[in-house]
Amino acid sequence: MAKTFRPTLFFRVGRNINTFLLRAGVKKGNMTLLTVRGRKSGQPHTIPVALVEYDGQRWLTAPYGVVNWVRNLRVAGEATLTRGRNTERVSAFEVSAQEAAPILKRSLIGAPSFVLAYFNVTADSSLAEFEREVSKHPVFLVKSFSEQPHA
Repeated sequence: MAKTFRPTLFFRVGRNINTFLLRAGVKKGNMTLLTVRGRKSGQPHTIPVALVEYDGQRWLTAPYGVVNWVRNLRVAGEATLTRGRNTERVSAFEVSAQEAAPILKRSLIGAPSFVLAYFNVTADSSLAEFEREVSKHPVFLVKSFSEQPHA
């Protein structure tokens, strides 16, 4: 049974360090800062996330489950991605379980054990098992506003 996410002191300190480093422009793999408007307060909230590149597109996965940034992004539908001085306005669309399963599976390849503890699947699990897991770990397709067709 997968663990339920509870942000420990160690997690919060690590998140703050990662946020500081990403704001300073330090490249940390596929990490970037996601800023999304709060669904209740309307205030911007920033958190480090990992962007997954798959099939020529960018994806956000929720390794810790349906946490606040996920709920906020569902409502807002748009956010900004920042690394150092580079900021990009994006839209994000939550995708179906069938579309999300291969992306979620790819995101677990090489994931650290502290992330894997929140999943009921492993990188070797079938796509059908990942489809069931998507309800607990949503996946968003991320598109730059410059990539989208204009109405």
